[in-house]
Amino acid sequence: MSVRLKLALSYAGFLMLAVTLLLAVVWVFLLRYVPDTVLTVPQRGSPPGPFIPNRSDLLRAFAPRAAVVWALLLVTGLLGGWFLAGRMLAPLTRITDATRLAAAGSLSHRIRLPGRRDEFRELADAFDTMLARLEAHVAEQERFAANASHELRTPLSITRTLLDVARSDPDRDIGDLIDRLHAVNTRAIHLTEALLLLSRADQRSFTRERVDLSLLAEEAAEMLLPLAEGRGLTVETAGDISPTVGSHALLLQLTTNLVHNAIVHNLPDRGAVRVTTTVHPEAVVLIVENTGAPLAGHMVATLAEPFQRGGERARSSHAGVGLGLAIVRSIAHAHDGTLTLVPRPEGGLRVEVRLPTGTADRTR
Repeated sequence: MSVRLKLALSYAGFLMLAVTLLLAVVWVFLLRYVPDTVLTVPQRGSPPGPFIPNRSDLLRAFAPRAAVVWALLLVTGLLGGWFLAGRMLAPLTRITDATRLAAAGSLSHRIRLPGRRDEFRELADAFDTMLARLEAHVAEQERFAANASHELRTPLSITRTLLDVARSDPDRDIGDLIDRLHAVNTRAIHLTEALLLLSRADQRSFTRERVDLSLLAEEAAEMLLPLAEGRGLTVETAGDISPTVGSHALLLQLTTNLVHNAIVHNLPDRGAVRVTTTVHPEAVVLIVENTGAPLAGHMVATLAEPFQRGGERARSSHAGVGLGLAIVRSIAHAHDGTLTLVPRPEGGLRVEVRLPTGTADRTR
């Protein structure tokens, strides 16, 4: 049976139960006290008094009419229950239709259930929110797949071109060819490793442990200090002990990416990078600031998108694969944190990663 039929039968059943209880009350508290003998009022010296109906008379007069009313109420209960059940389940029908459309691939459809806020309205709003997030996620994945295919196709195309040129020119310097192939292959390897790391962060397939964000900041700064000194930059670290819970390897990768970006995308000479960690009641914050050229707000908003590079990135000898900040954002989200990019008024960028504070080990 359908839910609508079950509800209709339930409504009719409750109505019949109420009528039956009412009749039982009439019997228990009224008719049972009426005697079942012939009742007359005796009068001295005259014929018997007026007739008074007894219990049997009342039952014969009342029972057929009660049965008719009971039958009418049964029919009314079934029809009214069917109508009321249909009205109540109408929002569920709209939600079911939207689910079928989503299952067929139409993620742009929204229920937008009108009316007052009740359980069905909350369910429909939650479903609309889920569809919106799913649509955005699918669009992001499609865009990422297209960009990744393009990025991976580039080194393969360059490799094929170099091999074709070498085949057509036997006198070409083999050493130069090997160096170019090595550089192209290295870039392809770095891109593949970045894609795997990004996928790992998105899937949250890692073990959580107690991590001190301030120690990771010092480790990343020490690791990249030779690169900073080679570019004439100063790196400064400061902050308090900042405990959080997450993957040590992924959070170290997050910190390293931020410090590396701050070093590479800096002033040509005498630039500076500042890495600080702070502790708040419910969060720990990692802030990486660097000097540099002024950045437009609309460009900063796209820097965390996969494969987004500014002009300076494309010209830099240390240009990455365009996934540095995208990996940072994915790692932050995988740890229930946030990433905020803000251009500095005097030039350069301020990056803030906010993560939940952690006091105990957890395993996902």
